[in-house]
Amino acid sequence: MTARFFQLPEPACGMSDFKLDVVLGQDFPEPGFRPEKGKTISGAEKINAAVYKIFSVNFAGRRAKSDGFFRGNGADSDSLGLPNGGDGKREHGSGKKYGPLISGTAYCISSCGMILLNKIALSTYNFNAGISLMFYQNLISCLVVAVLSLSGVVSVEKLNWKLVRVWIPVNVIFVGMLVSGMYSLKHINIAMVTILKNVTNIITAIGELYIFRKHQNQKVWTAMFLMIISAISGGITDLSFDSMGYTWQIMNCILTACYSLTLRKVMDTAKQLTRSGSLNEISMVLLNNLLSLPFGIILILLFDEWEYIITTDVIKLPMFWVVATASGLLGLAISFTSLWFLHQTGPTTYSLVGSLNKIPLSFAGLLLFKVPLSLPNLFSILFGLFAGIFFARAKMS
Repeated sequence: MTARFFQLPEPACGMSDFKLDVVLGQDFPEPGFRPEKGKTISGAEKINAAVYKIFSVNFAGRRAKSDGFFRGNGADSDSLGLPNGGDGKREHGSGKKYGPLISGTAYCISSCGMILLNKIALSTYNFNAGISLMFYQNLISCLVVAVLSLSGVVSVEKLNWKLVRVWIPVNVIFVGMLVSGMYSLKHINIAMVTILKNVTNIITAIGELYIFRKHQNQKVWTAMFLMIISAISGGITDLSFDSMGYTWQIMNCILTACYSLTLRKVMDTAKQLTRSGSLNEISMVLLNNLLSLPFGIILILLFDEWEYIITTDVIKLPMFWVVATASGLLGLAISFTSLWFLHQTGPTTYSLVGSLNKIPLSFAGLLLFKVPLSLPNLFSILFGLFAGIFFARAKMS
């Protein structure tokens, strides 16, 4: 996986999923949110507002630096400013008019493309070193962000030892999340990975209940119950069932939920340790991916992947490196396009599009990799996709 949102991802399949999970896992106030007169803001709402600020990075003070990058993506920095009134109308102009469509398309292409390319690298090329692939992609992310920062295109917080020390527990979970995501994607087809990823929402909701005392409404619990049914029925009817792959995916769901919950607990402390008092998306991409490199080296040595790397013939194929590199770049692109799309629309549209995006991704995975499929398994997959959309709608309510 590559650069991830919050770092945030999403795992070989799952940075995009993880970014969506974070949005769906919060009752974000839409931009322009104000409490009703005389109404006290609860602790949970304060937490949600704080997490939302992570998405609402203020580019106004850095406009001169960011114009070059965002224009390179087909939009000026104004079109990427803070949303006005959630999914409301934007300013006039062709750039503002087509901004949501262009940014949404870019987000969907980058998220789907990264997962499909990772699957090709791991399964089609039968690459058996998922940790090494993660290390390579995270290294690419660090280099690209460093170049963009040095050229003045993006602004990155200066790292310090206190910040690193606070972030290390988060990063350990992050590395586990990416590695487990890589290995689950290698052994399980994309459609089933997508359905099983729904279990992350359930674990996160339970964690929120006990840690943050956050209660969900009845519709949300109903949606999560449907997710459980779809995951169980999907596993039972999966013609290409792989116990190792399902074990990795269960671990991935647990680690992804733990990452989300841990991130919320340390974010306020981490922001206080930065010079600006905030930690923007790009800084988190660099921090997470940079800290993951030494952990990656340790794991590569621990699991003897280095012996496989120096003996396998797959790394001699130029197309393998094209796929692995493109996947890493798309993983980094998810961080930019998701933020761009979120600012063009709002959490509501972002969440719904993220859920709907799983439908073409699942069918593309089934068709491109010629997955053996039975009618009951197809029904389970469709049921799981419906449960995901229902969950997004329930969170919006």
